[in-house]
Amino acid sequence: MSKKHGKHHRGQKRDDGVTESADLHGSGRPSTARWAGGVAETAPDVLGGPPPIPVRAAPGIVTVAPGTRFDLAAVDTGADGGLDKAWAKDALAKERERIIALQERLYAERARSLLLVFQAIDTGGKDGTIRSVLKGVNPQGCTVTSFKVPSSDERDHDFLWRYHARTPGRGMIGVFNRSHYEDVLVVRVKGLVPEAVWQSRYGQINDFERLLTESGTTLIKFFLHISKAEQKKRLEARIADPEKHWKFDPADLVERKSWDAYQQAFADALTRCSTPDAPWLVVPADHKWFRNYVIARTVADTLEAMDPRFPEAPKGIAELTVPD
Repeated sequence: MSKKHGKHHRGQKRDDGVTESADLHGSGRPSTARWAGGVAETAPDVLGGPPPIPVRAAPGIVTVAPGTRFDLAAVDTGADGGLDKAWAKDALAKERERIIALQERLYAERARSLLLVFQAIDTGGKDGTIRSVLKGVNPQGCTVTSFKVPSSDERDHDFLWRYHARTPGRGMIGVFNRSHYEDVLVVRVKGLVPEAVWQSRYGQINDFERLLTESGTTLIKFFLHISKAEQKKRLEARIADPEKHWKFDPADLVERKSWDAYQQAFADALTRCSTPDAPWLVVPADHKWFRNYVIARTVADTLEAMDPRFPEAPKGIAELTVPD
């Protein structure tokens, strides 16, 4: 028998780059018992536990009712909830403080996670919202992923592979700037795959999100809804300001021609992928100050409903003294 197919000895490196070691019983194979023990030590307590925490949407946000046809055009993009702009800016600062305090508890608890999903048409405000709402959050407990055009490696896998790899671990807040919904939005509008392919993805997305929620991740999905007139104003502002030229892509003008097709694609995604455990929240987003406040309050209220707790300290720690 050749070395290539022969037995692997203790500590010998296999052809696939994995180093194996003999188990304690001398079988020459990795110990299944030890592997299973390692999994048991890290398995989240929430599996098979209580149902996911319902998302607490702030007043002014439109929650897409699961199982019903959603009319996106009926949502007023310029709505402001009757709030005062100055008041909302002060209130935003207080919601940030709540998020910061609750994030510390979530990070310390290390039992569950929170995933914030942001979708919008170009210039919809995803970047600005993330900067504003999560200002001051401990970066050790938060990851932000901006999904661009898939790499060749990502295209070699199923469409959800690159998104699943970036979901937050226990104790973390994860942020998706664009998300798995791109594969039923831009992919659909541009005709990058056959209709039968993107049509099947709605159900696959729902299954994916159910897996996340049943594994202890609370999802809050925000669709930032702006008008076509507001997009025009924002694009013109980028063209007029040299310091914003880096944000302007001439391709945005081409995409703007597909406005109606994108609106239909958004409406279908909101309709078909709003579920009881992961509902879609439509945020009137023409007014940035209103958008930021209601999203921050939604995040803070949902974290509060999750009620993360600091872990119990070891017994007797309060009686310890630090020697000189």
